[in-house]
Amino acid sequence: MSDRNFQPPAGARVIVGLSGGVDSAVAALLLREAGCRVEALFMQNWDADDTYCTSAQDFQDARAICGELDLPLHRVDFSAQYRQQVFAEFLHEHARGRTPNPDVLCNREIKFGVAAQYARRLGAEFFATGHYARRIDDGGDGAALFKGRDAAKDQSYFLHSLTREQLGTATFPLGDLDKAEVRRIAQRAGLPVHDKRDSTGICFIGERPFREFLATHLPASPGWIETATGERVGEHQGLAFYTLGQRGGLQIGGRAGHGSAPWYVAAKDSGRNVLLVVQQHDHPLLLAEQLETAPMHWIGPPPDASFACTARLRHRHADQHAVAEPQFSGRVVLRFAKPQRAATPGQYAVLYRGDHCLGGAAIDRVAIIASSTAEVS
Repeated sequence: MSDRNFQPPAGARVIVGLSGGVDSAVAALLLREAGCRVEALFMQNWDADDTYCTSAQDFQDARAICGELDLPLHRVDFSAQYRQQVFAEFLHEHARGRTPNPDVLCNREIKFGVAAQYARRLGAEFFATGHYARRIDDGGDGAALFKGRDAAKDQSYFLHSLTREQLGTATFPLGDLDKAEVRRIAQRAGLPVHDKRDSTGICFIGERPFREFLATHLPASPGWIETATGERVGEHQGLAFYTLGQRGGLQIGGRAGHGSAPWYVAAKDSGRNVLLVVQQHDHPLLLAEQLETAPMHWIGPPPDASFACTARLRHRHADQHAVAEPQFSGRVVLRFAKPQRAATPGQYAVLYRGDHCLGGAAIDRVAIIASSTAEVS
């Protein structure tokens, strides 16, 4: 298999998902320079009118980009689909005490789902985004997903749930570039967003006080905060508002006999509505030897036997050596070469062979070191 990032042929009609940021702007520029017939699509996927949603400014930036590049700009509102297909699941998972990653669902259901379908209705042959990832065709068997060349910006983790069919009409023009080069290209081209700050926070919702935002959608459900020995050291506002490994926001303060070391969330006991905390950063209750995923999404053919791989448990988490053991249920058991800290149910375990992204699934159950039978779920 070649490691050449797929590029549409000259003359191909390509619609770029234009966010108003520098990455998608440069993606559009590169495709135009390669001789493609390029148009842009701006998606509004969140309908709340508040100080945190930047959609109005982003649209104005998208208009300025298209003015500079002389590109047609389409605008479409997918807010209803986002709430139904992404945000509802996001709330459901939090209500279960898990920690979901809405960016994964957003890519599958919105950007490469309804948006790519809309682009095809407009006549597009390919749908492009500013993701730092590579699509590589594997000799006739279909499109494969690979990491972006810039390891610090690689976004294949967020794209792992795409199907081969979705990848087959996708193109990632930034896959071979690093962020610094993207900004230099934008500046040389006179793009007005060359120094625009990268977006952060929840996909399309933006950066905002997370607990406050979640509390407007989920009811408070107070309960006790306990140590591993069952001592009550505080009260939480609801398991949905905390995540494993979290430091801060616990309002435990100084406790007699516990010293001044910080507290970390180690587990959630949904049955008793108890938040379990520890004071050691690498406490055994925070370390997992293995985990089990939900049914795995494989981009290519599913393996029929155990195999060595690397696994990424969070976007900014270093790849970890593991053995993947496929189960008859479609789930996968991952056994790690080294214990993993704060492996979190609801987050995704994404599997790789080198730079090749094989697929992934939500973490369902975690076996911790503290007891051979202990689990976090």
